[in-house]
Amino acid sequence: MTDFPWLKSYPKGIAHTIDPDKYTSLVAILEESFQKYANLPAYVFMDKTLTYKDIDKKSRDFAAYLQSIGLKQGDKVGLQMPNVLQYPVALFGALRAGMIVVNVNPQYTVREMEHQYKDAEVKATVIIANFASNLEAALPKTDIKHVIVTEVGDMLGFIKGKIVNYVVKHKKKMVPAFNIPGAVGFNKALSIGASSTFTKPEIKSSDLALLQYTGGTTGVSKGAMLTHRNMIANMLMIREWTGTRLNEGVETVITPLPLYHVFALTVNCFTMFSFGAKNVLIANPRDMPAFLGEMIKYKFTVLTGLNTLFIGMMNHKDFAKVDFSGVRAVVAGGMAMQKAVAEKWKQMTGIAVAEGYGLSETAPVLTVNPIDGTDQVGTIGVPVPSVEIKLLDEDENEVALGEPGEIAAKGPNVMLGYWKRQDETDKVFTKDGFFKTGDVGIMAEDGFFKIVDRKKDMVLVSGFNVYPNEVEDVVASHPKVLEVAAIGVPDKNAGERVRIYVIKKDESLTEKELSDHCKDNLAGYKQPRDVIFRTELPKSNVGKILRKILKDEVKAEAATV
Repeated sequence: MTDFPWLKSYPKGIAHTIDPDKYTSLVAILEESFQKYANLPAYVFMDKTLTYKDIDKKSRDFAAYLQSIGLKQGDKVGLQMPNVLQYPVALFGALRAGMIVVNVNPQYTVREMEHQYKDAEVKATVIIANFASNLEAALPKTDIKHVIVTEVGDMLGFIKGKIVNYVVKHKKKMVPAFNIPGAVGFNKALSIGASSTFTKPEIKSSDLALLQYTGGTTGVSKGAMLTHRNMIANMLMIREWTGTRLNEGVETVITPLPLYHVFALTVNCFTMFSFGAKNVLIANPRDMPAFLGEMIKYKFTVLTGLNTLFIGMMNHKDFAKVDFSGVRAVVAGGMAMQKAVAEKWKQMTGIAVAEGYGLSETAPVLTVNPIDGTDQVGTIGVPVPSVEIKLLDEDENEVALGEPGEIAAKGPNVMLGYWKRQDETDKVFTKDGFFKTGDVGIMAEDGFFKIVDRKKDMVLVSGFNVYPNEVEDVVASHPKVLEVAAIGVPDKNAGERVRIYVIKKDESLTEKELSDHCKDNLAGYKQPRDVIFRTELPKSNVGKILRKILKDEVKAEAATV
């Protein structure tokens, strides 16, 4: 990698490239950590701690169980759980058995489960009991032969586990009735595995490790084929990027984003595991008092999150009790970080958020800001080592410096393609092997990139491009606004106009106040013509605002007129 504009902005001491072939597989990295950090705490959940040695033993037992029921290397294993201790045990166990992990959002509907399980050809799955009733309905249309059901408290110890499971099921009524004949409990699976032989498979770096399905907001959800080498590469890129900021065996990371999401999977799960970090799992970050309670309890050094989560934290009364004095890195991903949110976070904590950018298809990190406290609000940083980025026009030609273009990336972390969808794979790769992200970005003279918006979300007002992220940034900077989403809606005169959906932080906020604020900060054609106040906005399970649902509402309204 030479003569790229962003190289001059690399933090000192950061190598420009990594060796993606340093390890033969993800399992080799796990085994290294099992040995190096055996007696250190690996995962904490509801005050229960599992050491690296514990994770080694339990994941080995789970791998042996999968082999004992007849699964073979290369078979697909679904994981459908929130952040509980069972997740890393099952994840590492499936990988150690040479199987391909298919992460499934626990809150999927029956239809979504049917599609993903069927498409991925999953043979066995581990699911949290809270959502097993949906799986029961979906099973007949899938190829699943083995179901392992787990409950929230299964790994908290006999007495505490029983109490937690009782409360979740009978007091909080969070487990709808289900009947899946032949389903095995997670602890029983571990017990069977403990007395079974484990045959260590030979795993190559080119073997598939994950089918990581895209969110499906642009159509039918597709499985990104991520190899062991893809995941290793991105993990090593992140490790290199941290420089001397993080140290082995001493870090404590707070993990509120679900590990089944590719951001937390690579950053919080694999990378932090290679550091020998203690990982505090948060199963439900929407329970803000409990989430902040964990942050107050543990002297943490690393936090990952996304824009809406940071908003929620800062607007809770307990946030002032959180000690940020030992924090070495706060990283944002998953969605654009609004400038007003980033600035408020810096003001309240004294720590700059390092915003990153990536996709499921890129394992995921492509670019990130320095985590050394450098203030780069509003940018997504520069490419991580061994990643090349260019910006393309509609004809796949590079645009001029400072001009917007579709972000395209090449590197050892980029997926092989979409599972069983060569047609879709062909659409997203250029002739010279760059992956087209579908996002529009701009590169400044110093090499730092900024996201302008998703191509599909761009609003065309009287021939002028309006990017919702820009509108949302301006609206979010109003002190009486809590959250905002901007979309384009049909307009008989301008083709489209901008509509915003706003959650008030202060009930006194009026439409006129917002309009005046936008007039002061946006060109006329960018200003919202419609202002709709809401008490909530549609979001994905990781808290990303779903503009598509708002657009679908508009279409439905138009169809009834």
